[in-house]
This record gives sequence, C-alpha cells and structure tokens, in this order.
Amino acid sequence: MNGEEAMDPAQAQQLEEMKKKLLGQMLTKEAFERLARVRVANPSMAAQAELYLLQLFQAGKIREKVTDDKLKSVLQVLTQKKDFSIKRR
Repeated sequence: MNGEEAMDPAQAQQLEEMKKKLLGQMLTKEAFERLARVRVANPSMAAQAELYLLQLFQAGKIREKVTDDKLKSVLQVLTQKKDFSIKRR
C-alpha cells in the first residue's frame, strides 16, 4: 500500500502544502512557474521532478535557489529515454 493512500485527505492536503512551500523557497519564480506548467501538461513528470528536487534539498545538495535553466536540465535528464537494442547472433 502506498503511503499517500493510507493518509486521510487532510493529511494529504497538508503534505501538498508543505511540499509547495518548500519548492517555492528553493525555486526561482521562473522555475516555479515552469514546474507548474509541466504539472499541467505532464503530472507524472512534475511529480518526479519535485521528488528529485526535494531529495536533493533534504540531502543538503541544494545551497542556492534552483534557476529556470537548472530546472530545464533536471527535466531533460528525467525525459531522456534509454536506448537499447536487442542484437541477435
């Protein structure tokens, strides 16, 4: 069972607000707006990016605000598809 499924709606709402507040503190205005647009277009991609950024923040790897360019590079890494091919002999 997923941790969010076990929470009641009030706890889930509180968690979302806390996540939004943290992201607002660690992203520049432009980066926050880009993430909001990504959330509208691709919610799962935005969730991955948010989780990645929050993990970096908790680990102390983010010391300054994340700019729009840095967010673009994070999104680019997350969207890269792994090319693989099956070779028959």
